[in-house]
Amino acid sequence: MKIFSILRKIRYMMMSPMQYARHVGVKMGKGCSIDTKNFGTEPYLISLGDGVRIARFASFYTHGGIVSLRKYYNDPNLEQMGKISIGDYTSIGAHCLIMPGVSIGKLCIVGGGSVVTKSIPDGCMVAGNPAKFIGFTDEFYKRVKANNLNCKGMTEKKKKEYLLSLPEERFIHKKMMDVKLK
Repeated sequence: MKIFSILRKIRYMMMSPMQYARHVGVKMGKGCSIDTKNFGTEPYLISLGDGVRIARFASFYTHGGIVSLRKYYNDPNLEQMGKISIGDYTSIGAHCLIMPGVSIGKLCIVGGGSVVTKSIPDGCMVAGNPAKFIGFTDEFYKRVKANNLNCKGMTEKKKKEYLLSLPEERFIHKKMMDVKLK
């Protein structure tokens, strides 16, 4: 019996994240790009729309926080679940945590490392712990389009040569964070 368990684990390890998500029951639209296998113990409660992008190490939780309560209140059957829904053309960054009951709308961007504890409306960008609204996706698109470097599809060698030849002002630069000095 133990050998079958080991073989099953090896099989899961060999699956691509896309194959694994389908195998465990994640409902998935067309054209998704999945790069995580962290769908929790009830992956069949997770649905992804068309064109969804899930980056590495993103994790989905359909339940949680109940084990201690079960023990403390001697209530072994206590359970709470929440379905997770991700809308069409939404991007979930690396290392994000998506909590139970969250719905993320269409065309959203969730910044890497965010902890999503509340549902997000269509067309919003969020980031942080907990995730907070930081902008609208359509405004972000316009900024990116205005500064497009047009290097998508180049060979790695050509892209490196091209990017290293550009003047510094062609690259994005982030504002300095506000720090109150004592």
